[in-house]
This record gives sequence, structure tokens and C-alpha cells, in this order.
Amino acid sequence: MQHTVDKNFCMSSFLTFRYIERDDMDFFDHVYHKVDKSHPESYTEIETIHDMDRHIKAKFQSFNNEKLGILLSGGMDSGCLAYYMPKGSNAYTFRFLGGEFQKDELKRAENIAKRQELNLHYIDIDWSIMEHLPILMKRKGAPVHSIEPQIYVAALKAKADGVERMIFGDAADPIFGGMDQLISKDWKFDDFVERYTFLDPKLILKDPVDVNYLFERYRVLPQQSKRGEEIDFLRFMDEVYGVESEDSYVNAFEVAGIKYCDPYCGMKIKGGIDLERNRNGQPKYFVRELFKYCYHDIPVPNKNPMPRPVDVYFKDWKGPIREEFRADIPLNQLHGNQKYQLYVLERFLDEFQHLEKIIK
Repeated sequence: MQHTVDKNFCMSSFLTFRYIERDDMDFFDHVYHKVDKSHPESYTEIETIHDMDRHIKAKFQSFNNEKLGILLSGGMDSGCLAYYMPKGSNAYTFRFLGGEFQKDELKRAENIAKRQELNLHYIDIDWSIMEHLPILMKRKGAPVHSIEPQIYVAALKAKADGVERMIFGDAADPIFGGMDQLISKDWKFDDFVERYTFLDPKLILKDPVDVNYLFERYRVLPQQSKRGEEIDFLRFMDEVYGVESEDSYVNAFEVAGIKYCDPYCGMKIKGGIDLERNRNGQPKYFVRELFKYCYHDIPVPNKNPMPRPVDVYFKDWKGPIREEFRADIPLNQLHGNQKYQLYVLERFLDEFQHLEKIIK
């Protein structure tokens, strides 16, 4: 593949989608970005939770007695997978601010680990995880998602404990109708673009590049549209969000040098997601039913993103200072994850700018 160096495109793509959408575009010469787009060779169609149960059991049986570890939050995705873990396996739960952040979720993780006879290990996370950014960015050839450093730390801990393969449940969201705010309605095209764009490059960069062509691929043709100006947001979530999300886990595990598996991968709902059901009190209804099947007497927990108190970490951050960034960025209007995105983009540019200087 022929690679083109276009730093402005890469910055704009990262700000918009949180990954570099084009495989042939790179920030700098000799720094080739890598996006792990692993797709199963075949799929299991899911009609009932018993189909899910059989699929997940088959995944676990294929591990050939490897020593397993699991990333266990207090949510239903990892909670379901914990049900299938061998007794005595290690579970790893992130803890922030000395346990003062999302206490209820920590308690649920403790209860599930105890019930399933898993050895629970807390991974205490603070600002020091940022020291791992360079090694993660080096493999990816690009800035990394805010969850990657903490996944990497957990993977190193698991590897030191003798774990051979890590289990995680990220794919449940795009497959079974998570990200419920993004599939909560039939979006008009422009509204979805505004909602999904993580950070508008025009607000951040001096020389932004329009990357909305990616959204255009999913625009519903006029003759197929009921209202006009619609977007196939389900296909977008599967093909775009799914890549961005999974890649964060894969990069961290690969750098740590440990095998991994998401048992939800390889499943598809027969006939697609029932949006009416998903939008009326039952987001991720298949996973909810599986949780009830696994734990008859535990209330199904609400879905929460992987915890990270980035608002606390970046409360006093003054913003980027490199020449690529505008001086009038409305920093006070950005939430913590957006500030992290700017921070890690600047860290990446600082880390590899010597290559740009050599070329010039």
C-alpha cells in the first residue's frame, strides 16, 4: 500500500472519529498508523438467549485450558461473561480515586466475582498511567483512546499473574444495541453528524480537513428514504464505531503481549436489532435476558461506559499550545474526554515531531 503523509487529515480524522479512517494516510513519514479491523470469518445468528449461551460456551471451550483473566466491571456485558469463567480465574476491575468513583459499580463487580468464585484484583488508576502513552502510540502510529493506558496496565498485571488470555465484552454494544443514545431515534443526516462528531476539527485546528465523506457513505438514497435526509446509522455504528472501539482493546493487549478474546464477537441478531424494543426500556435486550438467565436473583445493572474520571484529571488543564491548534479553543465548553483527546493528540505530535523536522 502506498502511504501519504497528511498530518492535517490525520488530526481531523482523529478528532472526528477517534481513529484514522484511511489506512493509507499517516501523520509522519515512517510512522505508519495501524487500525486493527478483525472480523470473524463466520457469524452465529441469534434468535434466543440459548443461541447466545451456546455461542459463548463454544468460545470458552476453544481456549484449550488456557489460564484466563477477565476485565470485570459492574455492568451486564462483563457480568454475563464472568458466568462462563472457570472457577478460580482472575478478574480485574478498574478503581479510581481510591474507590470513591462509581462505588456502586465496584460493589457489583465484587458481588459477581464472589458469586462466581473469581479472584478479584483491583487495578488502581491515576494520572501516572499517562507514562504508557508513548509505547501504545508507537505501535498504533497514532494517538490512542483514553481507555487504552488503563487496559494496558491491567493486561500487564494479568500477564504477571500468569494469565494467558484476557476476556472482555466490548462488542456487545455494536452487536446488541448498546450506545442507546445513538440509536434512540431515526436520525436526520445532519443531526447524526453533529451528534456523533467527537470534536469538530474546525473548532480546534488552524488547518482542518473535511472528513464528512465517511458519513456520506451511509446517507440513505432519496428513493429509499421515508423522510429525506436520513442516514443508515445502524450500519454506521457497526462499521465505524465498532472499529474504533475494538481497536482500543486490541492495541493495548498486543503491546502487552497477551492473547485476548471478546466472546460476543461473531454473533448477529437474526433480522437485526428490534429498535422499538430497544428504545422502550430494554436497551441491549438480549444481553439483559442473558444476565437474568445467568443470575436469577441479581437485578440487571444499567449500562455504564468504562469508568475513568477524566473530568477530574483535566479540570485545570490549560489546553494545547502547539502551532497546529487554534488559540481560541472553547476549552470551558469541552468535557473531560474531549480534553483528553486534545491532550493525547498533542502528546503524539510532540513524540514524533522529530521525524517531521528531519523531512523538512
